[in-house]
Amino acid sequence: MPARLVRWALPVALLLLMGLAVLSLGVGDLMMSPARIWEGLLRHDELAATVLWQIRLPRLIVAVLVGAALSASGLVMQAYFRNSLASPGLLGVSAGGAAGAVVAIACGAAAISLWVLPAAAIVGAFAATFAVIALAQRGASTERLLLAGVALNALLGAVTSYVLSSQTSLYERNTQILFWLLGGLEDRTWEHALMASPIVVVAALLWPLGRPMDLLSLGADEAQSLGVDVRSLRRRLLVLSTMLTAVATAAAGTVGFVGLIVPHMLRLLVGPEHRRLVPLSLVTGAAFVLACDLVCRSTEGVRLGIVTAVVGGPFFLWLLRRQA
Repeated sequence: MPARLVRWALPVALLLLMGLAVLSLGVGDLMMSPARIWEGLLRHDELAATVLWQIRLPRLIVAVLVGAALSASGLVMQAYFRNSLASPGLLGVSAGGAAGAVVAIACGAAAISLWVLPAAAIVGAFAATFAVIALAQRGASTERLLLAGVALNALLGAVTSYVLSSQTSLYERNTQILFWLLGGLEDRTWEHALMASPIVVVAALLWPLGRPMDLLSLGADEAQSLGVDVRSLRRRLLVLSTMLTAVATAAAGTVGFVGLIVPHMLRLLVGPEHRRLVPLSLVTGAAFVLACDLVCRSTEGVRLGIVTAVVGGPFFLWLLRRQA
């Protein structure tokens, strides 16, 4: 993309996000025009206000935060591994979050409080990251981290499958488990929006790391010679990526491919500069998940994780073929 057009990428992404947000608020069993949406937001229209404030706004906010988190997490992973095919699930973070939530459901702990399930997902995600680092040992080199992540993903997948197969007689718990594994934004409330709110803080911490990530992309030795504390930077990137993925998983379940598709497409469009990619990934990731959620709402019974997989699977194969 020409340099003079690159500067318009963020404003265009913001306009796209705003357009999708209005569409998301207006589409549903009760169709609303922009004028009626405005009346509902101001509570001048009682029916529109109830639908917007109780159903559509919480879902919209969770979708935006989850999309931004997964996209930014994927960008961080790609910078960490210096590989544009890296994604948040590479180190088992998503699988760990799903396993934590599934175990909580199977044990009946999820029925205690709305907050138990996301707490279990966050604990599982961080436990997976710490386990990968412990398994990798020797300074957690990227190659060892990758191998440990592959092994841990397989182990956590086996745990999740075992729990799911052992709960076949408990329909309600099985439904919850499947929701968590497939991801979704149905029945999201203001409590779920509150759960996802730490994403805003983590994104603010990630924003200033654009230049250090640019230097890291040159290689560890080059970055070190230019004044970057590589070990500290990598540690911060791992923690921030884990936090983003964990909170997103806690709010919406497992949603794959967002962290692969969005950052990679942005690299192709605007180049590899992370100072530009960080805000763009946040905005475009939010827009992508909103668009996928609109597809879910127009095709009854299709979950968000399925839609992102249908889009992401062929995209991943295309990337592999392109780089072959």
